[in-house]
Amino acid sequence: MVVHRSRCLRPEWQPPWHLPRTTVADTVLDLVGQARTFDDAYGWISKAVGRRLTSPQSLSKALAGRSRIRWRAWITEALEDAADGVHSPLERNYVHGVERAHGLPTARRQAKRRHSSGTRYLDNLYEEYDLCVELDGFAAHPAESRWRDTHRDNANLVQGTETLRYGWPDVTEHRCQTAAEIAAMLRRRGWTGTLRPCGPGCPAVAAARQS
Repeated sequence: MVVHRSRCLRPEWQPPWHLPRTTVADTVLDLVGQARTFDDAYGWISKAVGRRLTSPQSLSKALAGRSRIRWRAWITEALEDAADGVHSPLERNYVHGVERAHGLPTARRQAKRRHSSGTRYLDNLYEEYDLCVELDGFAAHPAESRWRDTHRDNANLVQGTETLRYGWPDVTEHRCQTAAEIAAMLRRRGWTGTLRPCGPGCPAVAAARQS
């Protein structure tokens, strides 16, 4: 048995033989508040929302009802990401560290795409430029998963959409190089925007000029 401590027990009626319990939204916020890192914290949010145990709206309502909570501003922003279809810490690192930090256009998250084999959801689809960026959470996928990814990439290509795939190192320590690669692909497909450095010493702009 796991004992969960919380200050947010709801005064809802329960049979006398049941222990008091928190709502799913309050439990998630308690876990977020105890997380060691932002990535761990977002993992609790994305798992709960992705499994449809709760929603960003319910979490926002529970957050508003708390007078004190750790990382309030960050949680508020994270819930906006979850509502936008950012389904994992990996995807959130991509959105903030690669896309937004370097001035790339905004992709559509969890974009529905119909293929002959069925409906698929794409992590990041730049529709205007027919470019998809998929994010893989593990360095080595089981063979079945790798083939499923390959079939999806092939189906996208048949429909005119190219796919780039990145993992955890690509959106963290190598995020600037990743941004430069995506910018180069977008430019070939008509993007006229300007790639910007994410901070002092960012190599993205120089790398993009060489590509």
